[in-house]
Amino acid sequence: MGASRREFLRHATLDAVAAGLVAAGIVELRANPLGIPIGSQTWPHRALLKQDFPALLKRLADIGIQRIELCSPIGYEDFVGLSHGAEVRKLIAEHGLTCQSAHFSLEELRKDQAASIAWAKEAGIAEMFVASLGGSHPTMDEVKRAAEEYNGIAAAAAKAGMQQGLHNEGFEVSTVDGRRTYDVLMELLDPRLVKFQFQMSTIRNGFDAAEYFTKYPGRFISMHLQDWSPATKTTVAVGRGSIDWKKVFTAAKTAGVKSYYIELDMEMTKDSVAFLRNLTV
Repeated sequence: MGASRREFLRHATLDAVAAGLVAAGIVELRANPLGIPIGSQTWPHRALLKQDFPALLKRLADIGIQRIELCSPIGYEDFVGLSHGAEVRKLIAEHGLTCQSAHFSLEELRKDQAASIAWAKEAGIAEMFVASLGGSHPTMDEVKRAAEEYNGIAAAAAKAGMQQGLHNEGFEVSTVDGRRTYDVLMELLDPRLVKFQFQMSTIRNGFDAAEYFTKYPGRFISMHLQDWSPATKTTVAVGRGSIDWKKVFTAAKTAGVKSYYIELDMEMTKDSVAFLRNLTV
């Protein structure tokens, strides 16, 4: 047998073994940033979720998603079909995925926080995020009241063994008395009780993730991933826009970020997964 023939067979055998190990979940050939499973927030896929939740799970798993983030069936109308937490947990596991985080409406937590916590525990969720604490033009008194209320909600969650968190939408990216509301909330919200989830698309509002991760170490545990095109002023697939992802993930590691979720449509999610799998940080 010639040397070239032997070399060909050796590489073919190694490739086959590697493929088998990947299929068996023993090894991941392409590393993910920070070694964290690539996640997807299911909100952009809610139409399919309402029609066929198992089909959505399969599709996400097939494109390389390893972890998902849900929304509460109590506070989000499009997710009412997921009201049986134990069944949701079972379906997620059957598709080789994990889920540790979900979004909850502020109103549902005000009305019956215990019911939301009960569903979260049944579904295997340990992190309860709220998208925003109020309207887009708050006064300082409103910001203080919102922070006081949310500290109370977070304290109740902690007592039940849950981690409460805050996303950043209109309220958080507003300004109050010449300051960013987000920065005021960093001072008012108890760092022992409230962790943060950074929305990458807020770069359009001048919010730099790496800057916040560096300035507030230990406050952030999660990210929602989108990229931003200054030319078209639209969100685009991760790696297709202006964000310096190596810089972001390097800062995220210092900050203590433990999870990230692509929050884009299916095609852009697929492109984002491909980029993240090949991103070296």
